[in-house]
Formats: sequence, structure tokens, C-alpha cells
Amino acid sequence: MEMNLFETIEGGVCAAAGFRAAGVYAGIKKSEKPEGNEIPVSSHKNDLGLIYSDHDCNTACVYTQNKVKGAPIIVTKRHLEKTGGKARAVIVNSKNANTCNADGVEKAEKMCDLLADAMGLESEQVLVASTGVIGQILPIEPIEKAIPQLAMSLCVSQHLEAAKAIMTTDTFPKEYAVTFEIDGKTCCMGGMAKGSGMIHPNMATTLNFITTDCSITTEMLQKALSEIVKITYNCLSIDGDTSTNDMVCLMSSGVCENKEITEEGEDFETFKKALYQVMANLTRMLAKDGEGASKLLTCICSGAPDLDTAIIVAKSVICSPLFKCAMFGSDANWGRILCAIGYAEADFDINKVGVTLSSSKGEIEVCRNGSGVDFSEEKAKEILLEDEIYINIDLHAGEAQATAWGCDLTYDYVKINGDYRS
Repeated sequence: MEMNLFETIEGGVCAAAGFRAAGVYAGIKKSEKPEGNEIPVSSHKNDLGLIYSDHDCNTACVYTQNKVKGAPIIVTKRHLEKTGGKARAVIVNSKNANTCNADGVEKAEKMCDLLADAMGLESEQVLVASTGVIGQILPIEPIEKAIPQLAMSLCVSQHLEAAKAIMTTDTFPKEYAVTFEIDGKTCCMGGMAKGSGMIHPNMATTLNFITTDCSITTEMLQKALSEIVKITYNCLSIDGDTSTNDMVCLMSSGVCENKEITEEGEDFETFKKALYQVMANLTRMLAKDGEGASKLLTCICSGAPDLDTAIIVAKSVICSPLFKCAMFGSDANWGRILCAIGYAEADFDINKVGVTLSSSKGEIEVCRNGSGVDFSEEKAKEILLEDEIYINIDLHAGEAQATAWGCDLTYDYVKINGDYRS
């Protein structure tokens, strides 16, 4: 699918009609400043966010496949089962994952109850997500105290504050939105994402919330999400760790008044292309903002016999720690790429494989028919010193193609994760 087929617009999760958002500082993580030296409120970082719709939204989700699952995932799944895939709001906190806690489900349900009371909803209409440190008790008191402010702050213009509220080690908020046409109606779709470390998804990744005003059934919404997550978020890896709290949530307000998408066809294909553009660009942002990263790595595997083979090979390279280190050092050590291709669990002829490396500084071939070719180390260094690097692999075995995203492995990654809890 094309990466940028539709017009990009502002608005994040509020770009689609029928949605408002908010983000506030609740104080879930205590300030490290000594008593008597209060931090001005303006300098606090948001840690509680809300997405809200005045309409019942058809909703689809995918979740982490880690056996250890955060309590919010358990509660969100339970609520969607009770409502038949309908939701009105999502409350989300950062700084504490609410995972591996004896009272985790109780706290997650309480968050939904508190918001439901404030907004006049049923608790089952509220979904919940958390991100942050695992294994620490989530304090409910600051959340309870902050919910009235959160509810009063709801506004279409507050999408960025909501995106900031879900950040942990992220260095910038991640938003993306597009317009597209279905049944003669102009529809919108937008999303926000967080994630910088512990990213190696399996059916989902990090925390991602996407909204649309396009009218589409819950079943087709789920089908679209499951298909597109395979070729976007599931093709992302920062460090090889699959989080316990990963979730992607896709909500449809349906207020665009297009003929509801109930089956596969031209309209459904257009919807999937829009969803791909939003999710692929958010995936790219997540890869670029990997913990300690200095370079965005994009691996494109073409000439594959099928899509699964292309995905497996591209992701095998992106996941290689040795390759990631070589990219940090701007070292054209193409043998590490061939090594990662070689242990990929897929069937192809390694003796037909070709590899080129490229950036804004140009392109250089480093491997042909599974063997090295003469190339200029100086030119390769110039190409790899850029902050966006492309690894182009051709298996010469078919027409399928896939892209995987990642980043280099730097000294700062170890520093960040050496004192993550502090």
C-alpha cells in the first residue's frame, strides 16, 4: 500500500468528527523536588489523558500477546465483550503500567467508574489503558482528584495535550491524520501513539488510539485493524521486548453519514488504505523515537515469494542487535545484514539475495547474489552518517514486498534503561 495516498490534516484523534480529547497532570508519579520547593504546574508533564465521543462508537482493538497482561487490557476486553464492541471513552495514564499488581483490575475498573460518573456514562462504555513502570501499585487518589479537571478540559483542540499525556520516555508526541472519500462523503481518520522502548509487537504495539467518523461496522473495523496491524505496527522493533500493556484501539463515531461499510469492496479497500497511511506513519514516528536512537532504519524486502516471507526477512534485519550497532557506528558491515537474513525463518535462496544501502546522500550496492561486491567505504560512510537509513533487500524470488521499521542501538539506550524506575 502507498505510504502517503491521502491528504494529511491536523487534529490527531480529534480530526474525525464526533471526538474530543483532554490531557492533564494528575501527579501519578511524585515529584522528586524536595518539600517546600514546588514545581510550577506549567512545568509538569501530563500523565492522564482522555478520548471522548458523544456517540456510541463501533470499536476494535488488538492487544499484546505477552502472557503477562496489564490489568487495563483485561478490563478493556471485558468491557467490549459486554457492550458488543461499543465504547464512548478511553481513559489512559502514563508513569505506571498497573501490571502485575494484586489490585490491578480493581484499580483499572475504578478508573472507568470514576470517569463514567463524571461523564454520565455506564462503566462498560469506558475503556482504559496504562503505560509506565511494571509492578508498582497504581495510586488511584491523584487520578480521582484529577478527573473533574480532565472532564472539564475536553475540547477538539486538546488532542495534543492528550498525546502528551501518554508519553513515557518519548521525546515528542506522535499524531497523524488524513481525509479520504467514501460514498461521496469526506471522511477523516486520525490517531496518536506512544512508545520509545520495550517495543517488539505481536498483534499490537505500545499504546495507539485511532478515531474515524467513517460509518463502518464493528466486524469490518476489526478486520481492517487486524489486517493493517500486520504490515505496520507488527513490522516495528526497537529492542526485541514485547510489552505487557500493548494495545491498539480503533473507534468509529459514524457521523460522516456515508453508507455504512458492512462488507469487503471498494469502500472497504479505501478505508484500509487510509488506515494504513495513519498507522504506517505513526509506526515510523515510533521507530524514529526509539530510546536513545540517533537513526531511523527502514528495511524494505522486495522480490519475496509471499508477504509473510517479506515481513519475516525485513523484520529479522531490523531486530538484529549487531546490525543496529553497526548503523550507530555508520559502519557498512553488510555481513551482519546477510547473517540476519540467513537466520530468518523463511524459505528462499540466499544465493539470489541482493542488498543496497541508501540515504539522502545516495545509494550503494553492498551484496549481489549472496556475495559481497566492491564498494567505496568512504561513500558508504557518507551515506550511513545520515539520520534516516534505508536497507533495500531483493530476494529475487517473487513479487511480494514488505517494510519494517526500527532504529540504531546506542549508548543512550543502556543509560535510559539502566535507571528507568528512577
